[in-house]
Amino acid sequence: ALQEIIQHTITRGGRLIIPAFAIGRVEEVLYWIRRLEQERRIGVHPVYLDSPMANEALVYYRQRRRSLDSDMHSDAEPTGRFTAIASPQQSKDLMKAGFPCIVISSSGMATGGRVLHHLKFGLPDPRNTVLFVGFQSEGTRGRQLLDGAREVKIHGQMIAVGARIER
Repeated sequence: ALQEIIQHTITRGGRLIIPAFAIGRVEEVLYWIRRLEQERRIGVHPVYLDSPMANEALVYYRQRRRSLDSDMHSDAEPTGRFTAIASPQQSKDLMKAGFPCIVISSSGMATGGRVLHHLKFGLPDPRNTVLFVGFQSEGTRGRQLLDGAREVKIHGQMIAVGARIER
């Protein structure tokens, strides 16, 4: 399913926005993207991690890589074209970039964090896809989107939903 979602989004010239929990889920998503690349089931596309907490956790995982499963021991980046976004300015610059890419950002239920800026920017565009990879509690923005909301409130503004929403 992840392969199809990535291919479909990139082929349309869109960006795949993945709201993800900063600890554990981000690393799992990066693992599966890398595996799809290594198996040549998807091309190597730009992947951005825009979450200060997830970036710190990724450093921790890298330092303790030998304690993980053997297929996690590689010294390579999590994906072929991986970039960790460090500053709010880099995050804003990424939103302005007009090329297809994958953006992973916190929070996993789209209730706060930098992912809100990516959603605000990306939801109206039908070329984009928002992929939820974790549980979405009732009353959260993530659940609203999965339940088919045609617009959601972000930072006090109603944002139209034109993007494809996936689970």
